[in-house]
Amino acid sequence: MNPYPHKTPGKPLKPALILAAAAIFAMIAPAQILADPGSAGGATDVQNAPTNNAPQTTSPPKPAPSAGLLNDWLREQAPAFRAWDIGGQFRIRYSDSEGAVPAASTMTSVPSSGKPQTTPVNPNNDFIAGKPNSSDELLLREKVHIGYTPVSWFSAFGEFRNSTENWDRRLPSPDTDKTDLQQAWVMLGDPAQFPLTAKIGRQELIYGDQRFVGNSDWVNTGRTFDAAKLCWAQDSFWIDAFASRVVVPHEDHFDEANDYDWFSGVYASSDKLLPWQESQVYFLSRNVSPQAVSAAAPNVPGTPTTARDIYTFGFRMKSLPGKIGGWDYGIEAAGQLGSIYNATLKRRLEQEAYAVFANGGYTWEKAWGSPRLGLGYEGGSGDSNPNDGKSQTFDNLLGASHRFYGQMNLFCERNMNIPRVSASIKPLKNLSLNGDYLLFWLADKHDYLYPASGSGRSSNGYGNNNPSSFVGSELDLTANYDAGALGNLQLGYGHFFIGDDIRQSVARNGGVAVDADWVYVQWQFNF
Repeated sequence: MNPYPHKTPGKPLKPALILAAAAIFAMIAPAQILADPGSAGGATDVQNAPTNNAPQTTSPPKPAPSAGLLNDWLREQAPAFRAWDIGGQFRIRYSDSEGAVPAASTMTSVPSSGKPQTTPVNPNNDFIAGKPNSSDELLLREKVHIGYTPVSWFSAFGEFRNSTENWDRRLPSPDTDKTDLQQAWVMLGDPAQFPLTAKIGRQELIYGDQRFVGNSDWVNTGRTFDAAKLCWAQDSFWIDAFASRVVVPHEDHFDEANDYDWFSGVYASSDKLLPWQESQVYFLSRNVSPQAVSAAAPNVPGTPTTARDIYTFGFRMKSLPGKIGGWDYGIEAAGQLGSIYNATLKRRLEQEAYAVFANGGYTWEKAWGSPRLGLGYEGGSGDSNPNDGKSQTFDNLLGASHRFYGQMNLFCERNMNIPRVSASIKPLKNLSLNGDYLLFWLADKHDYLYPASGSGRSSNGYGNNNPSSFVGSELDLTANYDAGALGNLQLGYGHFFIGDDIRQSVARNGGVAVDADWVYVQWQFNF
């Protein structure tokens, strides 16, 4: 079985971890990685021919999976194109928000370009009547990639991305980064001959559910790393070790990695330890010096991120499809140690934090539409008292927030308890409808209400120590239609119902709190 169903890690770490990583582990098979970037490329289903002359009563053999429209056509023209992976992606998304702006970021310094800056949109204005907290955007993203595997032990891959936006009131907009290098890597090693492989260069890193390490594909610019990665992969398990630096999108400049933000780790997985689930353990290290540029505000060079040395260790268990009937489950827990600089206290605090995630559900596979009903929980610790020399707010590292904490992207797991109920159905073969209802409580009333990224809401009345810890609830409705060669269409709507914590925060400055709405439509076409 392919040990890497959906992986593409990357980003250099501190020298000590690089040496430790390089000494033991490795990475994926070349042909499999060329399929990662978005085309369905690679393997062909092998069908056994009938062994007798009896009439064939089974379904006809399934066609080989597509390697992408352009790859399929090229490979029909000449066998030499089987060594190449050529294709791309076009994505367009329109979104409109009222009352709160998803994943808004603030500017705290002027970039070197000297261009005028405005920040009319920031999370401290969320849910306050009369504040600038509405936004509509038209986002476009184009990708073009080319990969080459001339021999089994060598692969090369390159990808360019162009990200643009319209109507965004943030200047500069973190959703704009024109014509830049998204990926450029080489892979060495043939796992069929020896289980160790290496992948070096600019690449995406994807592990587990992407809670802590991911490419954040929902974001218009995405996330990549300049990384060195090794993988030791066998039939029963695989182990990755990587050292990386996060790449910072910078409009009108070539995107460069942040030399002051090192991210590395060791990640191990097995689907044989317990044959009905994927079992994983990991250790992640993020070491940030005061000179670092924040990856949470990618197109705002000069925005400082707090210096820190955070060490995260955890485990993840997820059921494999079809192994336990209609049931499914996922469990993940992580703890953090290390230290983080507190700008208010002007000193380092010891990091002691944790996060827990759990979900499960049942799918009635034989019923019309294969409906599924599920329950889940997302949560991370908050800080009860920063003056005690400890920081207990969980650091969500470099993962992806979209989906996990609500489609509206208003919050994350930091200082939050989030139970949820989910339902889905497929009324048509290519159409799926999903609904989620989430409830939000602060884990600790002495800590802040955090947006999906960046610092906690701390002005315009926002703060801590409110009588109530109930933040509110969110209803999300989404529809996804797979049109095959014509692409994928998504529609979504979210409504956030404010709770007592928000009401009390806004009333502190004499304001009036309001609910928030969000709607989007997106079309994605791969070729």
